[in-house]
Amino acid sequence: MPINEDKFLQTMASATIENPCIGRFDGKVAICTASSAGIGLAVAERLAQEGAKVVLSSRRKENVEDAVEKLRAKNLEVSGIACHQAKKEDRQRLIDFAINTYGGLDVLFISAGVNPHRGSLLKVTEQQWDKLFDVNVKSTFLMIRECVPHLSARGGGAIVTNSTAATLFPDRMGHNILPYIISKSCLTGLTKVLGPVLYRNKIRLNCIAPGPIATRFFEGSYKSQSGEKVSLSLIKESFMMKRSE
Repeated sequence: MPINEDKFLQTMASATIENPCIGRFDGKVAICTASSAGIGLAVAERLAQEGAKVVLSSRRKENVEDAVEKLRAKNLEVSGIACHQAKKEDRQRLIDFAINTYGGLDVLFISAGVNPHRGSLLKVTEQQWDKLFDVNVKSTFLMIRECVPHLSARGGGAIVTNSTAATLFPDRMGHNILPYIISKSCLTGLTKVLGPVLYRNKIRLNCIAPGPIATRFFEGSYKSQSGEKVSLSLIKESFMMKRSE
């Protein structure tokens, strides 16, 4: 059955979960990084809807405060603190805040990521390359390592990192963000190698690879006509049966 592109875009744009499974995270405490907007905020909201006490974080204090206010207005149990994930003292402050506020840690969602370069892969500067790997790879591993003792103290837990579907389709989706894609590809390897190690401590490690989502981070791609076409083709490709409904 051929896909009606207009109907397909409308369906994807309006897709929501009407009946979340309330209670799956009752009594759990979660940290979500880069959660003042976009995917991070959506994940934080869903965790709180399902009973978790959630600590939001982002680099800018005012953005964190706005996000916390927005979720508290929905009667959700959330708090927040500014955190630049690539800074050791900020990571420690975030973890301490969660422990002191809610008494422990059960879930970690790492959504922090940067993309300082758009254009040719061979024209990325050394400074840009370092920033990509400092934030997207190095700080992700360090954040995980620093949270493990607290997750273990609760008998285990769950960690999820946030990659991108562009790692699966770099030639079609990421011609101008290839350095970013390379850094995010590392999260797949990190999950495969570190996952079995953490499992011994009853900690699950998973990595998600979202496709095109209309967030501020992705707006430079999806707002252009060519970007919309690429986004649509990638979404359609993810349906194995090639059906829209």
